[in-house]
Amino acid sequence: MLVRLIAFLAWTLTLLPVQLALIHLKGNAKQRLPMVYWSGVARILGLRLRVSGVVADGAGRPVIFVANHCSWLDVVALGAVLPGCFVAKGEIAGWPGIKYIAAAGRTVFVSRRHHRTKHERNAMQTRLAQGDNLILFPEGTTSDGVRVMPFHPAFLALANDASAPIIQPVTIVYDQMDALPICRRNRPFVSWYGDMDIASHYARLGRHNWRVSIVLDDPIEIAGGRKALSAELETRIAAQAARMRQGRA
Repeated sequence: MLVRLIAFLAWTLTLLPVQLALIHLKGNAKQRLPMVYWSGVARILGLRLRVSGVVADGAGRPVIFVANHCSWLDVVALGAVLPGCFVAKGEIAGWPGIKYIAAAGRTVFVSRRHHRTKHERNAMQTRLAQGDNLILFPEGTTSDGVRVMPFHPAFLALANDASAPIIQPVTIVYDQMDALPICRRNRPFVSWYGDMDIASHYARLGRHNWRVSIVLDDPIEIAGGRKALSAELETRIAAQAARMRQGRA
C-alpha cells in the first residue's frame, strides 16, 4: 500500500510539470497526456480495466460522456479511457494536492449554486467550443455502488444548445476484488460515499487489486428537453449497471 502511494507521487511529479506546460500550447498533447497519466495511475493502484464498446467519434462535434459515479477511483478508470475533461464539484478545487492534478487535467468546476449557474454553463460552453469533450456525473455525488442515484437534469443543459454535442452513455462497475467477484458486503471497499474520508478509504482500497468494467454504449439521439434526456440516460445506465453487477452484461 505504501509502495503504491510512493509510486503514485513519483509518477505524478514526473508528468505534472509536463502537462502544466502543455496546457499553454496548441495541439492535442494536453488532451492525450492525461489519459497516459491516468493509465499509469490505474496500473499503480492495481486497477485492471475491461472496456466494451467504442469511444464516440464526434467528427468535429464535441462529445459529452455521461457516466454513473460510485468512487473517486472512477476518475482514474474513466480518465484512462475517455478523451475529455471532467466536470467536478467546486469543493474539490480546494483539496490539497488534488487541486493541482485537477487543474492539469483542465477540470471544469461547478458549485450548483443558482447565482453561479450562468457562469458555469458558459465555462462548459467555452470548453466545448474549443474542441474539448466533457465527462459528466449527473448523479452529482457518489453512491454505494449498489444502485444508480437519480440524475440531475441541470447537468445536461448544454445538450440543448445549438451546437448539439454528441451524448454517449458510459456505465462503470467494479466487479472483481483480488480476482474474485465483488458482492454487496465488500463493495464499500471500493465505493466511496457518505461521510467516508479519502485517506481511510485508500487505506482499505490500496490493499487489494480491482477489476473495473466500463461499457461505452452507442451515442443517443437528443429528443425533447433536458429532463427527458436525463431520464433516458438514467434509465439506460441504471439498467446496464444492474446487468453488469449480476454478470449479465
